[in-house]
Amino acid sequence: MLKISVPLVWIKRPRLASSGQKSRNLNVRVLSTFVTAATSVDRFPAPALPEVAFLGRSNVGKSSVINSLLGTKIAKTSSTPGRTRSINFFEVRWAGNPRPELVFADLPGYGYTRVPREVWSQWSDFIEPYLRERRSLALCLALVDLNVPPQESDTQLLQFLQSAERPFLMIGTKADKLSGNTLRKALDSFAQEFPDMRIVPYSARTGLGRDELWREIREAAVLPQTGLRPSG
Repeated sequence: MLKISVPLVWIKRPRLASSGQKSRNLNVRVLSTFVTAATSVDRFPAPALPEVAFLGRSNVGKSSVINSLLGTKIAKTSSTPGRTRSINFFEVRWAGNPRPELVFADLPGYGYTRVPREVWSQWSDFIEPYLRERRSLALCLALVDLNVPPQESDTQLLQFLQSAERPFLMIGTKADKLSGNTLRKALDSFAQEFPDMRIVPYSARTGLGRDELWREIREAAVLPQTGLRPSG
């Protein structure tokens, strides 16, 4: 799905100003509900709200990032990479609003060789159509592990998003595991690999980068490109 040979160009996105569990993000309580796990296009929920997709290599910490944003362990984490084999959709709303505002989509991780060939060969049947054709997809978050040097698979993902003309933002996970100087070196390494590209360092454990990422998500939810708006 991701092996597309095109020059990597950073797309500058224009800027605009039932778990039942609650968390505080940007001083707003967030509520989240699991919607469905889809392994085919016909199982996708209706594209009624802006969607934010979480993508990255297996074991990059996608579920941990989602859980830290929502303040609840709604996305299942596993010590076994490659466990997520569907697109998992979660509705998100702010307390006081009876209707959901947007949807998080947790996509299967890539780059894990122990996933059976027949499984990952089927992923392109629903993952590629989702990324290329989903009209409600407002923002793609490309997660990379700051403790690991930039990988070819990361470049392929960004090239794919570029070719699909999707707005995206790179999120550097597990930033808390690096000291100040080591973190700066890791960020510099990614900056050299992906010139002019912005990367947000993030820690699901300490909350580093959480408010900044929420701002990006909320701005994306009101961009005109999807033709959709939050219900509130």
